Amino acid sequence: MKFSFPHPLVILLSIVLLAALSTFVIPSGTFDRILDENSGREIVVPGSFHPTEDKNVNLYDTLLAIPEGIIAGVDIIVLILLIGGAFYVVEKTGALTLGIEALVYRFRNSQSVLLVIFSGFFFLGGVTFGMQEEVIAMVPILILLSKKVDFDIRAMISLSLGSALVGGSFSPINPFGGLLAQKIAEVDFEQGFAYRIVFAVVAFVIWTGFHLRWGRSKALNAEKAELRPVKISGSNGLILALVAAGMVIMPWGILQKDWGYNEMSALFFVIGISCGLIGKLGLNGTARAYSQGFSELIFAGIIVGLARSVYLILEKAQVIDTLIQGMFSPLETLPTAFATVGIFFSQALIHGIVPSTSGQAVLTIPLAAPLTDLLGVSRQVAVLTYQYAGCLMDLIIPNNGALMAVIAAAGVAYNQWINYVWKSFLLVLGIGLISSILALFWFA
Repeated sequence: MKFSFPHPLVILLSIVLLAALSTFVIPSGTFDRILDENSGREIVVPGSFHPTEDKNVNLYDTLLAIPEGIIAGVDIIVLILLIGGAFYVVEKTGALTLGIEALVYRFRNSQSVLLVIFSGFFFLGGVTFGMQEEVIAMVPILILLSKKVDFDIRAMISLSLGSALVGGSFSPINPFGGLLAQKIAEVDFEQGFAYRIVFAVVAFVIWTGFHLRWGRSKALNAEKAELRPVKISGSNGLILALVAAGMVIMPWGILQKDWGYNEMSALFFVIGISCGLIGKLGLNGTARAYSQGFSELIFAGIIVGLARSVYLILEKAQVIDTLIQGMFSPLETLPTAFATVGIFFSQALIHGIVPSTSGQAVLTIPLAAPLTDLLGVSRQVAVLTYQYAGCLMDLIIPNNGALMAVIAAAGVAYNQWINYVWKSFLLVLGIGLISSILALFWFA
């Protein structure tokens, strides 16, 4: 009998069950928390860990965590549906296909340049505002582009979502990652800015170069496409201009106007409806296209919500703080270099428990920063080890809802993704580890 790799829903439900069972083994405990004026968030108090009464999660709590996780992620789910619906409408107008065909024809003799620009766009999205969930709605574009340039869809995911995740991991200005961690650690934003930029560039070059090489040679579903000049009508040009404007306005709103998911959703809802009308789909045709887009992406949204259920179970049982305390406390007695490596890989493991990058910063930086003080090294080391190790884990952990949603929407099984991406993941993880160790001397 042929083995069939588990469906993403089965994988996440299995992780939910394992999280519930772990609460019977891991004792409950908690840190005290205070409001941090620098970041405006509640952070843990170093040295305040204390055991609490065990709060094992029963079957009822486990089942309840499933809808609770989906409800907790409703703002992201709405974003996925509304942006995804908008792109589906644009695709129905035919403008999207024509735009990609025109782009591919324009770079017909230098497709590598096109893919570098493509990767750079997503990398900058990760650097500036931690782009991740936004990529889910763009999967139809990724599939179409991968066919047009004869590229493996997994490579296209790597050059989009993957580049955004690598950009966020190496960014000195990601407000949900490095910038937040620097505020909590009370280190100067400008300190080591150039150092971080150098390693960000190295990571981008290696990551993009790897997938430019392996994407074509490992193509699975490539369809040879005849390249021909494309004429874009005025209405299609206006549709593409509206989409491009939305992609510019979104990061501007996040960075300058403190936009959240609701503002981004509203922006693309307007763009989607407008594009449908401009594309002569009519009111009913636009509505039908939008609803079809919802049906295509609802599973992706549920996957994102389920990923949150794991964290809710561990939080309800009060075992997250116990795990973090158990990982960090033994490192105090190690030599500096070994302790740095220990913090690095502890942060990687912790991200499997706390898939939110900002949540991980709030939980771990107040503990890692005093630990680096004890070791006699800069607190920048605490920030770097968290940022590189923790954030890069989003490339492979199955409880990263955005990753699972993207590969599911693209028709890629989780094992197929891991089989493709693991080498490049280890490469960028190694760059992060080298940067963390060299920081011991650079910031001395």
